[in-house]
Amino acid sequence: MDFFVYGTLTDPERVAELVDSYVFVGPARLSGLHPVSGRYPTLAPGGEVAGRLLRTDDVETLDRYEGVDAGLYARVQVPRASAAANTAADSDDDETPPDVAVYVGDPERLDTEESISWPGGGSLEARVRQYVVDHDVRIHELD
Repeated sequence: MDFFVYGTLTDPERVAELVDSYVFVGPARLSGLHPVSGRYPTLAPGGEVAGRLLRTDDVETLDRYEGVDAGLYARVQVPRASAAANTAADSDDDETPPDVAVYVGDPERLDTEESISWPGGGSLEARVRQYVVDHDVRIHELD
């Protein structure tokens, strides 16, 4: 699975401490969300953030590290900007998933320096997922 990472998981030493097998696919930009500082970094609606694409199959370990079960972060899927073009040009050997996982933290639990409001109702995960769809949030792979 591919992850867009923008905080501590951009550090190869940190990732190596957590998972046995991984590769950094390359630099990327997430449009539609921007970084916010707090106890831990998170994302908020609007803007953009630079990061890296991390590929690993160890989803459970990363979820545990990010505190998904405890409600600290939610893991949401964000489409690649090139997903439509890739789908048309896909061959049988190209198994690049169209979506990338992104961790978004609960601003109330992270004591963010900026007030963050996710529109809509329901859980943080549901509100972020809806925002991604409604505001065309995308991952842009960089060369």
